Amino acid sequence: MAAQSIPPSDALRVLVADDEPHIRRLLTTVLGNAAFRVDEAVDGREALERFESGTGYDCVILDLMMPGASGLEVLTRIREHPERGNTPVVMLTAKGREADRQAAYEGGADDFLTKPFSPRKLISRIQEIVAER
Repeated sequence: MAAQSIPPSDALRVLVADDEPHIRRLLTTVLGNAAFRVDEAVDGREALERFESGTGYDCVILDLMMPGASGLEVLTRIREHPERGNTPVVMLTAKGREADRQAAYEGGADDFLTKPFSPRKLISRIQEIVAER
């Protein structure tokens, strides 16, 4: 396995919150190889702690169903944050029902992708969403 290069200090910083270890590893590898700086959270509670820690994230990727706090609960807290409430959020979930998609968009998600996902599409959407801000 090739060594992953260290992203430049001006690289986009992304918080990945997913309770499935293999999905977190996949996202971290894919985003890291695309020169993103990636922090991981194993559940909704850790995602909130990391987001509220003062680290400025350019984007947050949330699984819909996580222990501690659901992706929708985390999204609500992000949108309520006084300084960083407009941080882009992408919901990435195995739950692709229209009701889930609608709830995510109504909660303020910038995009909603279902698993399995295209790494290229995810990277492209993150870059597009961040560029719009």
